[in-house]
Amino acid sequence: MSDHAVPPALPPEFGVYFALLEVSALVQHGVEGQLRRDGGLSFVQFQILAICGEDPSSPRSMTDLADRLVHSKSGLTYQVDRLEARGLVARVPSPQDERGVNVTLSPKGSTVLQRVLPGHLEVVRDVLVDALDDAERDELTRLLGRVVQHMRSRPPRSASRAARNA
Repeated sequence: MSDHAVPPALPPEFGVYFALLEVSALVQHGVEGQLRRDGGLSFVQFQILAICGEDPSSPRSMTDLADRLVHSKSGLTYQVDRLEARGLVARVPSPQDERGVNVTLSPKGSTVLQRVLPGHLEVVRDVLVDALDDAERDELTRLLGRVVQHMRSRPPRSASRAARNA
């Protein structure tokens, strides 16, 4: 049984859902101040830079970013606009789609990402990682990876929206 209170109308196994929501909110709250202080970034802007920084030689499509971040395309466009205005990312034409636009990390964006990462790691360790021993971290990573794999096995949000609009 979970330590999280579950409303009586819901099955007790929803404790995992409420625990996940609370952990997610607390981690996000913990890192947002550090990201603003060290890089002038919102949480979503940091995620965009981090995804683009995974492989700086491979630009990311706006659709891929929106699906990965589970963010609306209009909201993502606004955040990319702000990052581009600061010179942290650049938009480049998509070689696969003449109407498409890809996002790439700029050298300045890479510098900002490198500046915020040490403090970011420190906060994440403090609010999440250090609460678990090595075996628990490995198990939680395994379990959450399984959930992500299950959720990502479904069509991406952009594909389901396109099917509804057809």
